[in-house]
Amino acid sequence: MTDYLTSLLRGECALPHDFLGAHTAADGIVVRAFSPYALQGTVVQRDGERVPMKRTNPRGLFEAHIPGATFPYYYWFEFENEKSSWVAGDPYRHLPTLDDEEVQRFNEAQHRSLWELLGAHVGMDDRDRGVSFSVWAPNARSVSVVGDFNGWNRLLHPMRPLGHTGVWELFIPFLEPGERYKFSVLGADGVVRDKSDPYGRQFELRPASATIVEESQHRWKDQQWMKRRAEHDWYHEPMAIYEMHLGSWLRDDKGDWLNYRHLAKELVPYLKRMGYTHIELMPVCEHPYDGSWGYQITGFFAPTSRFGTPDDFREFVDELHQADIGIFVDWVPAHFATDDYGLSRFDGTALYEHEDMRRRFQPDWGTYAFNYARNEVRNFLIASALFWVKEFHIDGLRVDAVSSMVYLNYSRSDGEWEPNIFGGNEHLEAVELLKYFNEYVYSEGDGAVTIAEESTAWPAVSRPTFMGGLGFGFKWNMGWMHDTLNYFSEDPIHRRYHQGMLTFAMVYQYTENYVLSLSHDEVVHGKSSLLHKMPGDEWQQFANLRLLYAYQYAFPGKKLLFMGCEIGQRSEWNHDTQVEWQALLYPPHRKLQDLVARLNEVYRSEPALHALDHEPPGFEWLDANDADRSVLSFLRRDPATGREIVCVFNFTPVIREDYRIPVPKSGPYREVLNSDAVEFGGSDTRNVGKLVPEAEPYVGRDYSLLMTLPPLAAVYLEVDAT
Repeated sequence: MTDYLTSLLRGECALPHDFLGAHTAADGIVVRAFSPYALQGTVVQRDGERVPMKRTNPRGLFEAHIPGATFPYYYWFEFENEKSSWVAGDPYRHLPTLDDEEVQRFNEAQHRSLWELLGAHVGMDDRDRGVSFSVWAPNARSVSVVGDFNGWNRLLHPMRPLGHTGVWELFIPFLEPGERYKFSVLGADGVVRDKSDPYGRQFELRPASATIVEESQHRWKDQQWMKRRAEHDWYHEPMAIYEMHLGSWLRDDKGDWLNYRHLAKELVPYLKRMGYTHIELMPVCEHPYDGSWGYQITGFFAPTSRFGTPDDFREFVDELHQADIGIFVDWVPAHFATDDYGLSRFDGTALYEHEDMRRRFQPDWGTYAFNYARNEVRNFLIASALFWVKEFHIDGLRVDAVSSMVYLNYSRSDGEWEPNIFGGNEHLEAVELLKYFNEYVYSEGDGAVTIAEESTAWPAVSRPTFMGGLGFGFKWNMGWMHDTLNYFSEDPIHRRYHQGMLTFAMVYQYTENYVLSLSHDEVVHGKSSLLHKMPGDEWQQFANLRLLYAYQYAFPGKKLLFMGCEIGQRSEWNHDTQVEWQALLYPPHRKLQDLVARLNEVYRSEPALHALDHEPPGFEWLDANDADRSVLSFLRRDPATGREIVCVFNFTPVIREDYRIPVPKSGPYREVLNSDAVEFGGSDTRNVGKLVPEAEPYVGRDYSLLMTLPPLAAVYLEVDAT
């Protein structure tokens, strides 16, 4: 007994249930409790009978003998000192609340709903309502639960290890949702660290870092959306994505953040008016530093408290789903924040991170990479992904920085990385993790999709794993983005020498399922806004931007545009302020916004522009070779409906009258969209009425027509069936 008491008083007790709680004695039961703030203690039995306890150690150990008592024995404590009295349940009379087989599945990386096993869970156990706490810390000497309920004293609630699983567990009676807590871990290195719960579902607002016991009261109302999602085929459906950073889309009159619920009320009508099918949120996982934009995470199972509670976020998702708007979120398994209260050195060892610095440290972000070879870490990450899809009804996950995961030498010089077992630079364990992640999301996500940000030519990113791919549904087309923006940055007089920047994307178009992204990364860190990337005077800048968007919406691939770009925001994105909505007081910005809304309308309603984004029959060049005049034309089609759209682009500020283009049919044709229309801020150079082709072969076609090309503009034509 002396050894148990000594370890308890030192905060080193790893087997508290062997000493504390109720135990068989020669003449009945002996009950022990540790309560250093109490002067007197009483055991209260189920029948109300009270048994005084003896204070056997001046530092707070109490003991009571109950002659004739037998198990099961139900009781609680009453304690008092000079100032107050209080009631407490006994954590050490409870059996483990975790199932052995479930813990074993975690150790084998096979637990699909791990958030229901580990972390903090409100529930009943042997007549007591309380909270079950559990955490994985296999190399810890001892682990305690600390919080407001025990004065953050690590001596009061030491946990027990569950065999050799590495999991520590404790059920604390009488606790309720809303309690703040951490795990106080005496590490293998002898250092005590107070850690936030890796599976915590709610956190304090930074800079505070305690986890909060969460129990959802939300009742979902998006059943129709979820049913349709399970049946949807986004591969062939329109996908127009509005990328957002929630903290800087809209703020209140004082410049403060809006709550998730308020954001939904403002966002839904805007998205409906603009015609977007989805939003993509930059990471909403809990993170310590605003300036990381959420990409350096400490809470992989919790929406950030900056904008409200988890139920507030559920309501946000629910509101958008009821308005038929899908939600993607950025998910970051590539690395994590190194803050002391987070995952780093969690049990005094490199537990979540790799022990070898060459695989642990991410030089680009000053963060730690995960140890993807460890079963429990793989399970942690896959469970995080499924958590967002299942618990928050998220419709898709955009995985950030995939390249940093799959290459061992990513941003590392010679000598700073170690080859894999075959001598290559591929991170084999990370590759396997991504494959498992995609398989699980597609098999269990009820129609959820995955999108990769992969900036190299890694093969088959968006191909099924059974075909040797990584298994993603879609991939951001970084090559198209860079080439297109570089082309548009050229003065129109020089564009004739760079037409290959636009045509090259079709060389590799069908190697992946692409999303054409004009994302936040292109409007920060001195890159300037999209508007100010465009050359020329102000009129030409807006005309170029309208042309860019019309080109993006016509080119094969799903669409993504970052917030503020749809109104031609002049400044770079700043996460500390809202979008420059005041720009809409000026016609060029307002009319650009009108064009984006019209593009979304045409794109969504016209199968030829979206049905075969990833298959060769959906696209055909009409004339890709008129570099001298910087003009391109191509055909988008949907053979299933017979719909065809002729798309023509003039990348110079010169009006070209009687310009001949090849067409696939005799027509007649009419304009569906003209980015130079006066309602969009253009010069209103139009092709009014019907355009009748001639039976004059041109560029390999039997028919061609003469049309007027407006300056720095795109024209979509369709066969006039009237």
